Amino acid sequence: MQKTQPGPLAGIKVLELGTLIAGPFCSRMLAEFGADVIKIESPEGGDPIRHWRVLKDGTSLWWSVQARNKKSLTLNLKEPEAQDIARRLALDADIIIENYRPGVLEKWQLGYEQLKCLNPAVIMVRLSGYGQTGPMRDLPGFGAIGESMGGLRYVSGHPDRPPVRVGISIGDSVAALHGVIGAMMALRHRDLTGGRWNGKSGGDCLAGQGQMVDVALYESVFNLMESLVPEFDHAGVVRERTGGALPGIVPSNTYTTGDGQNIVIAGNGDAIFRRLMLAIKRADLADDPALARNDGRVPRTAEIDQAIQEWCLTQDIASALLELQAADVPVSKIYSVRDMMSDPQFLARGMFEQHAFDDGTPVKLPAISPKLSETPGHTKWLGPRLGQHNAEVLQGLGYSEIEIAELAKRKII
Repeated sequence: MQKTQPGPLAGIKVLELGTLIAGPFCSRMLAEFGADVIKIESPEGGDPIRHWRVLKDGTSLWWSVQARNKKSLTLNLKEPEAQDIARRLALDADIIIENYRPGVLEKWQLGYEQLKCLNPAVIMVRLSGYGQTGPMRDLPGFGAIGESMGGLRYVSGHPDRPPVRVGISIGDSVAALHGVIGAMMALRHRDLTGGRWNGKSGGDCLAGQGQMVDVALYESVFNLMESLVPEFDHAGVVRERTGGALPGIVPSNTYTTGDGQNIVIAGNGDAIFRRLMLAIKRADLADDPALARNDGRVPRTAEIDQAIQEWCLTQDIASALLELQAADVPVSKIYSVRDMMSDPQFLARGMFEQHAFDDGTPVKLPAISPKLSETPGHTKWLGPRLGQHNAEVLQGLGYSEIEIAELAKRKII
């Protein structure tokens, strides 16, 4: 029943002008919750992510997730006629999402200010490495660069080794989430100030106030960096790499069990710390008044971590988890995707959806998050074939079958 009801964004039109991760992930989330998303792709192979990582029949398995629920329209945006089609779609959209370098859309007469002159209610989410202003605006910037400049890479890894990256493109994904939040706030503001544009101009124009949502990858990462700035500004503290530990919050670290498995234990709450120490048979540390609060534990981090590690080496991973869960201590093994696919919690929460490719081959996708009780998101279709929706979208703009065939012949689409 949930899969057939409209999502909370039903009726919202989104135009995606972007490739790879940040922009497409942003519009993916809107599509998952009911927005009508038209993705413009180059006729020459489409979005490069179609060919990234593990492939099935020449198409990325990632694509089935990243482009689910989207409509694929191919346009050669170097051609004025294709730019005109994109402009018509943009003026009809509630939200435009793009992640080109600043200035590219302006060359095609698709920039925010250019569209705003025609549709004052237009909302444009612009995701780029460094934002739309500043001395670095024109430089290329992927998620890895945003993670480096935004501070995440500096604090990731062990202190005696070079910084490391997280195993996913987290900078792009974090920027995409900022884009979704910005789009929802801008949409709320537009609706409070008059709503959707009525398609007219001059005195007959009725529209709320649109706006540009300027998302920089490095700023999105920077926004996650907790107390970095005030700690440096007030106390001159530069947070450094600490391996698996959470700096200044004790104990919270990764430990090794007797069977060589890794386990994360977060015993940093004051009451939790006492329960943890009793569970590992260290009543001396549990009853030590100097360790009753975090500020007293921080100077003795090494001692506390050593006590926990020594206990872990006497346990296998299963027994360690049972003991600490029984003591109400936050604890987890470090999951691989193999662990996730058979885990009772993942299964109970329905975190995998069963689908099938066009040839009938079954495939599981991650379920949609967050979970809304009344209007949950759902997967209507997997990532589309390149140009799969050309006819549907163009016919919606008034093009005939003959005109669409002519556009294809001239390689406009």
